[in-house]
Amino acid sequence: MSFLFSFPAPPPCREAEDLRAEVRAFLDAAIADRTPLQRAESWNGFDADFSRKLGERGWIGMTWPKSYGGHERSALERYVVLEEMLAAGAPIGAHWIADRQSGPSLLRYGTEEQRLHFLPRIAAGEHFFCIGMSEPDSGSDLASVRTRAARVEGGWVVNGSKIWTTNAHLCHTMILFCRTGSPDTADRHGGTSQFLVDLTLPGVAVRSIAALTGEHHFNEVVFQDVLLPETALLGAEGQGWAQVMSELAFERSGPERFLSSFALFVELIRVIGRDPSERAAIAVGRLAAHIASLRRLSRSVAGLLAAGTDPALQAAMVKDLGALVEQEIPEIARQIVPLEIGDDTYAAVLAYLTMHAPSFSLRGGTREILRGIIARGLGLR
Repeated sequence: MSFLFSFPAPPPCREAEDLRAEVRAFLDAAIADRTPLQRAESWNGFDADFSRKLGERGWIGMTWPKSYGGHERSALERYVVLEEMLAAGAPIGAHWIADRQSGPSLLRYGTEEQRLHFLPRIAAGEHFFCIGMSEPDSGSDLASVRTRAARVEGGWVVNGSKIWTTNAHLCHTMILFCRTGSPDTADRHGGTSQFLVDLTLPGVAVRSIAALTGEHHFNEVVFQDVLLPETALLGAEGQGWAQVMSELAFERSGPERFLSSFALFVELIRVIGRDPSERAAIAVGRLAAHIASLRRLSRSVAGLLAAGTDPALQAAMVKDLGALVEQEIPEIARQIVPLEIGDDTYAAVLAYLTMHAPSFSLRGGTREILRGIIARGLGLR
């Protein structure tokens, strides 16, 4: 029972609800011309101009210190903005990773010089980050990292490659996870570090990977004798694994982990109308209850992060449960309203999310990895 109480309910916040109304009014005008299919892109939608508009309104880097371009607002207020953006299908992919995890990592581990250089640009919606974690032939075994940074006079030389790197072709900087210690060490988690890599440096090659839908979000990024300055090291040398694990708590716990299929849920409700069959009403009610529960869990993790705790276990639970619901929505929608019954708009959204759904239990850690983390956290293994 004690574990259940580690998901505390966030206190009510009038400022957050006032902000919710402000965000909704902004979105009603700003994305009025986006079709349901475009809204189904969720947090994969990339629009640099839209991100700059959010930066101008103070909706990026909301909880960060003002000295770094932030706005010192509450974690709940930040959550409200994210939730409204995702539910509406706003194109927030440009600044998403930088706001969600790269910025917080810089705040926690960066030097003062790094913070002053990057954070104000991120908060303004002008500087975009990607994640350099996964590698070819490694699956979810992040500890098998082979990309290597070797010390040279004045800095480091990087060789290796990263894969499934979202929007690397559109981003400015990558936080690279790689090996800096001896490759022969028995400690697979030791001897790893993180670096801030300018993606325009000589020797960095970004190669596109087409998705099943034909979209270009993913990339392979190859490093061939890329020279990094000493100032590129993020945090402490050899502490990359601990830093990455804390970063993943930010990545796994947000509302994007249960709202990726929300556009289809909205379309399903529209199509079945105000007089649904008993079967449809039961299915929609069940999905709504699941989403409400996940929302409570996710909001609680936001509160734990704000309190300075490390909710890696709770974040893994939100991500695992959220992926189940996200993948369930297209399947249930197909059973209730098949393609041949729904209209063209519904059919397009259903087809899009059916093709994307398999990735929901891969990104941010596979189901097997997450359940291993949960089992260890509960003392079951």
